[in-house]
Amino acid sequence: MTERLSPGDTAPAFTLTSADGSTVSLEDFSGQDVIVYFYPKASTPGCTTQACDFRDSLESLNAAGYQVLGVSPDPVSDLKKFADKEDLSFPLLSDEGHAVAEAYGAWGEKKNYGKVYEGLIRSTVVVDAEGMVKVAQYNVKATGHVARLRKELAA
Repeated sequence: MTERLSPGDTAPAFTLTSADGSTVSLEDFSGQDVIVYFYPKASTPGCTTQACDFRDSLESLNAAGYQVLGVSPDPVSDLKKFADKEDLSFPLLSDEGHAVAEAYGAWGEKKNYGKVYEGLIRSTVVVDAEGMVKVAQYNVKATGHVARLRKELAA
């Protein structure tokens, strides 16, 4: 299992391709707080619930000074369909080789219906304006996640 991040750790740098075909780096958001959330698969029920929750909360998150980036192992073409279908206005990033998920501790052993396998662990890491981890949450639930995160960020 990959090592999980903790508050105070330096956030790993990354550059990934977005659903719109552009490249996005964590460095692009230097001086800003960024919510980097990892989700297993575009257009599945839980991931759609979570993405739409971020979409619906984006204005208030931005007003509080937070940018949002969604990261999954899906190819760019799947992310584009997902973003278009759900009207997602924040970047969805393709991490097909799951190197970024591994660096963030969001890739590891999962269990589903008694089957054990390696995969993406639904996780959220908040990176502060200086590039340090402010919050690191693993095995989060898709439903109600944004509300729980906002409570923690307000504390």
